[in-house]
Order: sequence, then C-alpha cells, then structure tokens
Amino acid sequence: MNPVYEKLQKCYESYKAKINFTPKVALVLGSGLGDYADDIRVVDTLDYHDIEGFPVSTVPGHKGRFIFGYVGEVPVVCMQGRVHYYEGYPMTDVVLPTRLMGMMGAKKLILTNAAGGANPDYKPGDFMMITDHITTGVPSPLIGPNIDELGTRFPDMSEVYSKNLQKIIRKSAKDC
Repeated sequence: MNPVYEKLQKCYESYKAKINFTPKVALVLGSGLGDYADDIRVVDTLDYHDIEGFPVSTVPGHKGRFIFGYVGEVPVVCMQGRVHYYEGYPMTDVVLPTRLMGMMGAKKLILTNAAGGANPDYKPGDFMMITDHITTGVPSPLIGPNIDELGTRFPDMSEVYSKNLQKIIRKSAKDC
C-alpha cells in the first residue's frame, strides 16, 4: 500500500473510532476566522493530537482541532488551524487534512486565509475571493505514485474554484 495513503487511512480510522459524524461541507478557517466555529451548532470536537499520524500546526493562535456541527441545516467539519508548507511539513502532510475531510464525506471545500493582505489597497476585514491561481515554487501534492483510491492521476483543473459557488459567495457578500 502507498505510504501516503496508509497514513491517511490511519488518520481516518482514528477519526472514525472517536467521531460519528458525516459532514457535507469542509471549512478551513484561516487566520482570524477560527472563532467562526463558535457560532455554529457544535456536535463534537476532535483535537489533532488525538488523530494518529495527523500533522499539527506550529503557528501561534491555531487551536489545532476539528469542529463538527451544523451551519443552518448543513453538516460541516471546520478546521481551526492547519499546517503550512512553510512550517517544514512535506506537501503530503499539508494536503492530508483536506483529503481526510473528503474521506469523512465532505464534497465541498471552502478555504479561508489572509491572502488579501498581499494587496495594499485592502483594509482588515475587506472581502476578497481567490478565483484562480498559478502555482510556482510549491511542490505539487500529485508528485509521486498516484493514489488510485483518491482519484485520477491528473484531475481536471479547468474549474478549480466552482463558478456556481463563486456566484453564491458574491451574492451572500453583497447581501451582507
């Protein structure tokens, strides 16, 4: 068995032994948004330290846990804190949490971060949305043997960021 998939499988088994919850949506709460999880109907929590083989953030302020609950009627899993490539983790560990949330059942992924801070015209709290990107200087998590259990070798990258979800997000931002 592929060692990356074997590690992912151990993390999944560790999660299943502790949590009985199937999310439909995964939220990665970036810097400054960790408290959003306090506003959802929480069903359970799972500290990253309690998941066998799971990478743990070294960034101050990252709580380092999954929150399971509901936003409205939608079952979600929220990451309060994540690991970054710049912390020295291999890319396979950086993407492991996202892959794990997919194995948990999440079919939609919403990532948040402080990327807007790169634009000097933005002020703290301004809304911005990444709609495309070019990856340079960061190794692809697709390097190495394909993990057939996780999907195709080369996924379709023509719409990495869902146009439909972008419309919903724009409308929701305008309504707020």
